[in-house]
Amino acid sequence: MVHIDRILDFELPAGQSAFLWGARKVGKSTFLRRKFPDSIVYDLLQTDLFLELSKKPSLLREQLMALDRDILRSPVILDEVQKVPKLLDEVHWLIENKGISFVLCGSSARKLRRGQVNLLGGRAWRFEMAPLVSYELQEVNLIRALNNGLIPTHYLQDDARRSLKAYTNDYLKEEIFAEGLARNIPAFSRFFDAMGYSHGELTNYSNIARDCGVDSKTVREYYQVLVDTLLGRFVEPYARRPGRQVITRAPKFYLFDVGVAGAITKRRIPEERGEQFGKALEHLILMELAAHSSYNELDYDIRFWRTKAGQEVDFVLAEGEVAIEVKGSSRIERRDFRGLKAFAEDHNPRLSIVVCTERRERILDDVRIMPWGMFIQRLWNGKIIS
Repeated sequence: MVHIDRILDFELPAGQSAFLWGARKVGKSTFLRRKFPDSIVYDLLQTDLFLELSKKPSLLREQLMALDRDILRSPVILDEVQKVPKLLDEVHWLIENKGISFVLCGSSARKLRRGQVNLLGGRAWRFEMAPLVSYELQEVNLIRALNNGLIPTHYLQDDARRSLKAYTNDYLKEEIFAEGLARNIPAFSRFFDAMGYSHGELTNYSNIARDCGVDSKTVREYYQVLVDTLLGRFVEPYARRPGRQVITRAPKFYLFDVGVAGAITKRRIPEERGEQFGKALEHLILMELAAHSSYNELDYDIRFWRTKAGQEVDFVLAEGEVAIEVKGSSRIERRDFRGLKAFAEDHNPRLSIVVCTERRERILDDVRIMPWGMFIQRLWNGKIIS
């Protein structure tokens, strides 16, 4: 097994509990077992344990009360906690009355929130784990990352097509149904296919609803299921000072992993060129930005800017501080960053950057043209935004 150190900062003071959320297979369980090797672990993916605790949640309290206090110095780990929501009442009692700390790990808080389950009233910190980011890898194989994605087990395979197919079929659809998060299975399946065609583009709920045979409200709910289960995110339009007839309402939607998006859209990238390569590189840069913002607790906005005339900036960070255009090209010309120049005229960002596959950094008309690897390195070193 290849071990990859994760950069998620997960230091817990004595007595502090935490939630750790993230999509399946991003590495949460492996991370926690290495971080807390002496912890008691309840893995609710184990059928016998799941059935026991589902029937009698108080077994958790009874078993932990029987343990020597020294064994409970490390936090108790409950893996896939959303499968038995009533355990959280027991966890709450043990935190309040016995000072036991917990790490509650899962792939979705949606089921808990919808069931009005006890989420511990602020007694547990919240963390999220993303797929791998480049900073966690000694060297990034770009084509492998774009095709396989950055779920650890997928990235490490030479060809992850079968694994990605199984993941999208077994998890993205069936698990959502199993958790009761989407009731109409045929409609949600059609939505999933239609969503793939508009991935990374302006979201038109009415068009997707027509393709799925449901109403726009239902389509919005389906998207929200994906957001709540950490399987995707919206990138909203930037419109701090609307001008140039800027688009202000339609967001873009991106799945949480570039490889999963490629599997759904049936995309295969053979080389570092072409339209599909450019779209996948844009998605990869978004993944890096989102993880950087979350892991460093910066929580800056990531938005896009687009006018009705078609001028566009892929990502605008914070309050317009940084503007980024991603191009899958090894030679950037002025025409490639007209959107950046138009945005700069209206908003005067501190940095205007074209991320591309050129080999050396250069500056053209106050726009910094930067190789993708250099951009990612500077991002994680705090030189893009901090």
